[in-house]
Amino acid sequence: MLRTHTLNKVNESLISKKVVLAGWIDTIRSHGKLLFIDLRDRYGKVQCVIHAKNSHFKIAESLNPEASIQLKGEIQKRPKGTENKELESGNVELGIEEITIFNNCPVLPYELSDKTVSDEVKMKYRFLDLRSKEMQRNLELRHKIIKSFRDFFDKSGFFEIETPFLGKSTPEGARDYIVPSRNMPGKFYALPQSPQLYKQLLMVAGYDKYFQIARCMRDEDLRADRQPEFTQVDAEMSFVEQEDVFDMVERSLQYVLKDVFNVNIKIPFQKLTYDEAMKKYNSDKPDLRKNKEDANELAFGWVIDFPLFEYSEEEKKYVAAHHPFCMPNDLNLFEKEPLKVKGKTYDLVLNGTEILSGSIRVHVPGIQREIFKLLKLDEKEIEEKFGFMLNAFSYGAPPHGGFAIGLDRLVQILVKAPSIREVIAFPKNREAKDIMLDTPCSVSERQLKDVHIGLLKENNPNKKEVKKPKVVKKKK
Repeated sequence: MLRTHTLNKVNESLISKKVVLAGWIDTIRSHGKLLFIDLRDRYGKVQCVIHAKNSHFKIAESLNPEASIQLKGEIQKRPKGTENKELESGNVELGIEEITIFNNCPVLPYELSDKTVSDEVKMKYRFLDLRSKEMQRNLELRHKIIKSFRDFFDKSGFFEIETPFLGKSTPEGARDYIVPSRNMPGKFYALPQSPQLYKQLLMVAGYDKYFQIARCMRDEDLRADRQPEFTQVDAEMSFVEQEDVFDMVERSLQYVLKDVFNVNIKIPFQKLTYDEAMKKYNSDKPDLRKNKEDANELAFGWVIDFPLFEYSEEEKKYVAAHHPFCMPNDLNLFEKEPLKVKGKTYDLVLNGTEILSGSIRVHVPGIQREIFKLLKLDEKEIEEKFGFMLNAFSYGAPPHGGFAIGLDRLVQILVKAPSIREVIAFPKNREAKDIMLDTPCSVSERQLKDVHIGLLKENNPNKKEVKKPKVVKKKK
């Protein structure tokens, strides 16, 4: 047995008992013939002491902070006046009898407690940064928040259903991350920007309450609160109107905040139309806090009735303001004044940050087709990209709506982290790079040939064009 107890279980009840402890060296302090080691795991910390007459003393002197070790010995009461009230184990210590080194540690690239270290350095040594008290606290709370959402939706009759990572590339929205097919030359999958299409098809299929802790990928420019891959609390419901969705969202957040943080929030949340928010706050994600200075205030608010369409000067056409699957409020304005059409769309803001987006969806094939036409998709493109969806809607699709909560943003606000990267285990930097793994990276010519891809000469590190392999058809 590599350990008999995690360090949070070491207390006065173990005095005079033999234990085996394991973890990382937090600090080492030498006091002549005594050497003190503060041993740490993710549960707690315990002071350990070894005397110079012990045969393992030389081993102890060779250790560096952050080495992983095993210590065997007896729990003893600390001498009077040396107790540490800040630790759960502060009234006891381990008298070291044996030391086993799992792995020593070289001199650290930076002190883990140093708050002035740059994000780039911390991300390069993310495996060290994740040992910090702050990161372990953040990820523990993230875990508890996810579990609490799962518990709420389970109790509310939702099924958690996984949707594919390898999906279909569709127009609108951000750029897709695409994945070439080895077996079908020239064909590509797209990684999901959201489970939107699949969750609507689940409503057609009769699963009237769906949710998922969904991983999503978007190839877009990054900001402080945005990552190329992120997590959504994704949900969809059938036979609902907008107020039904609001009620479910509000009760889920009320449950999670009480369950994880013992914080009571009042529901229902206040509501502003998009036009009201822009007129009063000049923003579609207003900060509704009464006092923006004490940091504990949580000001939730709905922004509703967004414009369904915008006009893109660059593309010289109308584009969907949210996405093209939102139900219009007024079909009469559709043809003549599309920019005046409002959608049954809604965002939820928290302290000036959008944490949720959703809508009542189009479930009528004819209306969905008209939206696609207004967005300048021709019949061929509509059929290629969305024929499966329009066909499914013709098979008794129910009215439905849903939402996606940006989990990373929500957790960042709730744990008061300075950056979204502080609540994600392995984030990318602002250039969408993982500087710890040094990715994205080049792949071999063989790998490119396997998926029928050729690089342009200027983008090829080998400075020569990789020819697309010929596909030889077998003679019948």
